[in-house]
Amino acid sequence: MDQDFEIQVSFQHRIRFTRGAFSPENALLSDLLETCGRRKALVFIEQGLQSHFPQLEGQIQDYFADISGIQLMAVEWLIGGEEAKRDDRGYHRAMAAIERHHIDRHSYLIVIGGGAFLDVIGYAAATGHRGIRLVRFPTTTLSQDDSGVGVKNGINAFGKKNFIGSFAVPYAVVNDFQFLHTQPQLTRRAGLIEAVKVALVKDGAFFNWIEANVSQLYQLDEAVLEEAVERSAILHARHIALGGDPFELGSSRPLDYGHWAAHKLEQLTDFELSHGEAVSVGVALDTLYAAESGLLKMDDATRVLRVIEGLDLPLWHEALDLRDMRGRRRVFNGLEEFREHLGGELTVLLLKDLGTGVDVHEIDETLWETCAEKLKERALTTK
Repeated sequence: MDQDFEIQVSFQHRIRFTRGAFSPENALLSDLLETCGRRKALVFIEQGLQSHFPQLEGQIQDYFADISGIQLMAVEWLIGGEEAKRDDRGYHRAMAAIERHHIDRHSYLIVIGGGAFLDVIGYAAATGHRGIRLVRFPTTTLSQDDSGVGVKNGINAFGKKNFIGSFAVPYAVVNDFQFLHTQPQLTRRAGLIEAVKVALVKDGAFFNWIEANVSQLYQLDEAVLEEAVERSAILHARHIALGGDPFELGSSRPLDYGHWAAHKLEQLTDFELSHGEAVSVGVALDTLYAAESGLLKMDDATRVLRVIEGLDLPLWHEALDLRDMRGRRRVFNGLEEFREHLGGELTVLLLKDLGTGVDVHEIDETLWETCAEKLKERALTTK
């Protein structure tokens, strides 16, 4: 007898903002964790944080010593950055630690680091015991205002970004601003492109606010930077939770605005171009393309380009000029990879207004090349 059953699963996506989460007087984390019964915790920290926070491991150990009902098993320092995602070695190191410390489905994995590191440890959490509770502590602007509050995990394979991975809602995301202000200036500014992106596709008023505060954001004014991160994070999380497609079963990807070219540019530069810088170029190109194709007012596109320039982020990169043996720009291979990722139908979001997007299903490569050349001229002229 054939029957169809509908299985509904409800997730709670907890997003928190704080400063000094492991200070003895800060109860945010201890209040978040369920301590009934005997629970375990395993902490993974990106190695690059060690020089900025040499006392962090001791602070974590002291903090958990005061939490009744949770046993801290270990603090493990692992390689982070895009290097961690190049292959599955980082993932297997994390899995080995999970097995070695007997972490189970009632335990907690706590991960502290940038977006790439969160992706690797998140993938281990999603697959170890078929799902271990994960608490993310994003440390960079980009991971705090975008990827850290998402539900995607993954590593690169076959020359493609995030080819292997999973969707898994973390138990909680804690944006601790004490980590945010220790990043290099370019890293902090580059991460703001994701705030610009989500404003462009979701909230025109937020874009207006970014535009009005672009000089303070360039100067990395702490209060303004924190407000931008918080507003961006909530917009990202709200779309994931309320947008109707949290695990991306459809073809529309509003939060991937400007990303089809960005992902390819990262690969073409062997990831020397950071994700934030690549997205900056991708957003600039798709914004100008929307204006040149008649969807968006040119004045609005110019405003977007000025904001990107105001943050001292790139509009163009020389990798855009790389061509294959047929003379076609290699960045256009990103369209095919995007199409494959979406299940066969190309869907690219373009702007029709600041704060409003529209899906299109083809890109005029000749017009897009014209946009690339215009941005190249603009970028080289303003150097």
